[in-house]
Amino acid sequence: MVLFFFNIMKAKFPFKYIMVIFFLAIILLTGVVQSRTISTELISDGIHNGLQQQSIINFKEPLPQFCEMTYGFLPCTTTVLGNLFLIVVYGFLMFLAAKYLSTASELLLEILGPGLVGGLFLPMLGSLPDSLLILVSGLSGSKETAQTQVLVGMGLLAGSAVVLLTLLWGSCVVVGKTDIVGSTTIDMQDTKGFTTTGSGVSVDIWTTYGARIMIISVLPFIVVQVPEIFHLSNGDRLAVLASLFVAVALLVSYCLYQVFQPVIQQRKLAFVKHKHVISGTLRHLKTRALGRLVDDDGQPNEDVIRKLFRTIDLDGDSLLSPFELRSLIIIIQFEEIDLDHDDAVQNLMKDFDTSGDNYINEDEFFVGISKWLNEAKRSVKLSCDPGIHTMTFLDHFHVQTKQEHDLLCGDHSDEAVESIEDVKWVTIKASMLLLLGVVIAGAFADPLVHTVNDFSTATGIPSFFISFIGLPLVMNSSEATSALMFASRKKKRTSSLTFSEIYGSVTIHNLLCLAVFLAIVYVRDLTWDFSAEVLIIVIVCIVMGLFASFRTIFPLWTCSVAYALYPFSLVLVYVLDYVFGWS
Repeated sequence: MVLFFFNIMKAKFPFKYIMVIFFLAIILLTGVVQSRTISTELISDGIHNGLQQQSIINFKEPLPQFCEMTYGFLPCTTTVLGNLFLIVVYGFLMFLAAKYLSTASELLLEILGPGLVGGLFLPMLGSLPDSLLILVSGLSGSKETAQTQVLVGMGLLAGSAVVLLTLLWGSCVVVGKTDIVGSTTIDMQDTKGFTTTGSGVSVDIWTTYGARIMIISVLPFIVVQVPEIFHLSNGDRLAVLASLFVAVALLVSYCLYQVFQPVIQQRKLAFVKHKHVISGTLRHLKTRALGRLVDDDGQPNEDVIRKLFRTIDLDGDSLLSPFELRSLIIIIQFEEIDLDHDDAVQNLMKDFDTSGDNYINEDEFFVGISKWLNEAKRSVKLSCDPGIHTMTFLDHFHVQTKQEHDLLCGDHSDEAVESIEDVKWVTIKASMLLLLGVVIAGAFADPLVHTVNDFSTATGIPSFFISFIGLPLVMNSSEATSALMFASRKKKRTSSLTFSEIYGSVTIHNLLCLAVFLAIVYVRDLTWDFSAEVLIIVIVCIVMGLFASFRTIFPLWTCSVAYALYPFSLVLVYVLDYVFGWS
């Protein structure tokens, strides 16, 4: 029976998954095994303290224990090397949990797509291991113990934001850099080496929106510090509750934004595509016109526009039909964008056909072209003589719309989704990975917190710095590996996805993990005394958020800004806590 089950598992799951399940089963089974304690006193003649001894095995009195075993069976130690070893083991298990959750998330996203799953469920799932670790750091033990252990949770919360926005952000710029030519980067072309200004990465406009949302996510950190800022003696619990409310409200708002973001993107992309059709059509009509489209006063040239109408009217009935408009669109050949011809014709009809008869007469054509020309003039800076420079401003308008299109969608070649043959099996696999990840994270979060505190006691290093430096590197290693692999493809589209994931992860960490942390502090009536840690999160998020909000090209030198913030954060929190005594 065991062999039969093993063969089934081997056929469906990779061997590494089976070994993890087997390892966890061994650990859990050890919890029901009762061990014997051997007496340490030597007995040579069977007589001990005047009493006849039947056995040298003592079944009743255990050896004195100097550390508390989590769950009553997981190992513990009081030595530095022992605790370091356990941190590595438990940290690796938490890394596996994060990896399994990440893999399951990708599988579910392939099956169910974005929207509710991609916008609400998966971001929460990615922050689950960190949230569980923060949760157990404040729930276990007495109030005094929780007040000490909660430093681990705050260290992880602050360290994750700092690591993602400094070390990982800078590394993605280095790994994903390509040649910068003009105002954009060239996909998969990296010939300029490590020039600080000649190479770098570029992202789309949605990525800058993600950076701005990340800045907003620090608002709960500011709210909870209001009593400290204004030196209020009786307002800590109220500030914690208010900050918790703000964090939850922002988290719900962010999830709703993610749910509806695909629809928003599609609408904005459709608008830009239509704008691109306008610019391309005007440029094409300019080449066919027997004169200038605008006169010396910058107004639409009615005679030239009406002549253009007659050249487009193929059957000479003084009406432009959808067929004739479609022929015009096909002749123009919009190679730069993925254009649906029928959709473009419908949009042209909406702009021109004011009578609603599904035909465009000569007057409607003149009014529509005039509206397009005025829109193009408003979009670009005109010279003193728009009539002479008609071709110039139309070219500028075309370049501008092309850049807007590229910023919104870039290269979609990487987004081709292959059809999933066995949806049922992929769903089962994703569910199993989800379950395995949740079980591992839930089971080993508490032992990891205890071990960090024991290591802090053994070494004298504050537990905050251990969790601030070490745990984020472990907990975010799977996400970092995925981000670097995306960046290494050296394409604008993959770079946009990489940095969007970084900003999204920081936003979810700031809101979800802080909400869990604040709930623990409020329910257990713990002392909020984390001013230095909060300041670090606010500074790093705002600096990097502003840095990434108003530009879409990041030359190689920008990685030095991110890298410099990491040691700055360590030094600042040490000075504030241990020199100025903020905490």
